[in-house]
Amino acid sequence: MTIPTDLDRRFRDSAARSGLLDAAYDVIDSELGPLLAAVTDHGLARISYDPEPERELDVLARVAGPRILRAPRALDETRRELDAYFAGKRTVFDLELDLRGVSGFTLGVLEELAKVPYGRTATYRELAERAGNPRAARAVGMVMNRNPIPIVLPCHRIVGSSGALVGYGGGLERKEKLLRLEGALL
Repeated sequence: MTIPTDLDRRFRDSAARSGLLDAAYDVIDSELGPLLAAVTDHGLARISYDPEPERELDVLARVAGPRILRAPRALDETRRELDAYFAGKRTVFDLELDLRGVSGFTLGVLEELAKVPYGRTATYRELAERAGNPRAARAVGMVMNRNPIPIVLPCHRIVGSSGALVGYGGGLERKEKLLRLEGALL
């Protein structure tokens, strides 16, 4: 049996509006290719460069709950802000973030990462210092590699001590594109 597209869309929208979902996700087209994005009632919980949702959604289900459904309208605000960012019209995101499941050192690093301004870069060592552990540059690198919300939490702005572009979970080409978009690279 095939469900009509309109009925399926209405079902997904209704489930999201009624609070029946632990998380909603969609694949958003971007300048960097498709992005898997997921939101909960706490905020944006995931952005992934891997448009195949299984692995990301399994991790999200352990934190937010198992009721996860593709519901595009639930991501409207995320989509609008990302579109404006890629169009060069947004330098700061206003999205609420859901960082449940992230704690300790990782949470401190992500909080400091969020303070690195648009169009600027910082080194892994500088970020480690800001997070209170100046000798943890390698650990900061691991946090950046596992950042659950890249772009919005701008791990692309973190560079090697020489200023070289190193280590980006989405690939160095994407990191370079993001830094060029922000004017941090000429």
